Amino acid sequence: MTTSLSESALPGLPLVHRGKVRDVYALPEQRLLLVATDRLSAFDVILPDPIPGKGELLTQLSNFWFGKTAHLCANHLTGIDPVSVLPSPVDPVPFAQRSVVAMRLKPVPIEAIARGFLIGSGFKEYLAKGSVSGITLDAGLPLAAELPEPIFTPSTKAAVGDHDENISFDRVVATIGGALAEQVRAATLTLYRYARTYAAARGILIADTKFEFGLDENGQLRVMDEMLTPDSSRFWEAGGWQPGRNPPSFDKQFVRDYLETLDWDKRPPAPHLPASVIEGTRARYAEALARLTA
Repeated sequence: MTTSLSESALPGLPLVHRGKVRDVYALPEQRLLLVATDRLSAFDVILPDPIPGKGELLTQLSNFWFGKTAHLCANHLTGIDPVSVLPSPVDPVPFAQRSVVAMRLKPVPIEAIARGFLIGSGFKEYLAKGSVSGITLDAGLPLAAELPEPIFTPSTKAAVGDHDENISFDRVVATIGGALAEQVRAATLTLYRYARTYAAARGILIADTKFEFGLDENGQLRVMDEMLTPDSSRFWEAGGWQPGRNPPSFDKQFVRDYLETLDWDKRPPAPHLPASVIEGTRARYAEALARLTA
């Protein structure tokens, strides 16, 4: 059963944060309830139209990857049934498939991005500088070119409405320290390589992906928030990939492409989406989930 939820309200639970997609509530014993809504952001701006059922799809796929990669990197999941922590008399149906109970971690204040193909802001930076996040690349690479090896291209973690900025590894070291920076880079590339190999066998190329990490009370690094979803990754149809053009995708590039046709300055307020784009986006997210978890 697909439910729709643009914004949650859970009386009795303190709201810690309302992000681009997730509403975060405080629970006892240093735990959090994360609710993935159907909100969609593009160019770091929340769009006015939700994608029905998107939060459920994101949560199911994230949980799949968290389980699949637990041997590679610890994560934030507690295993507690989210329905068990909902305040009475809240209807559990809208929350059961889109919520998780997570550990309350100390966030690492960067976006940890792995790229295996040259696209998006990375390609724009490459055209301007010949490098991405301070990593010099070969000259003459086309759009969507496959890189010889995946690269770690971190960015700032912008507030809602602001834009992330690609940064160098040296700046990451200056922000969080050398040891933790090395640990985050290694975890990012290990997770990406594993997921990329797994997805490729199912006809999906993961062009790039973004992870968020946090430290638990013992200082252990854990991957958190969401993981390898169409919101945080570029999923391409493997058979449709060809350097020099945007491949068919199973992610929100479909929405970005539509928005690029409009006279919009990529600042709030964002324009409304037509029904065809809303349904097309939902169908692409559902296809990614089906292929990857079948």
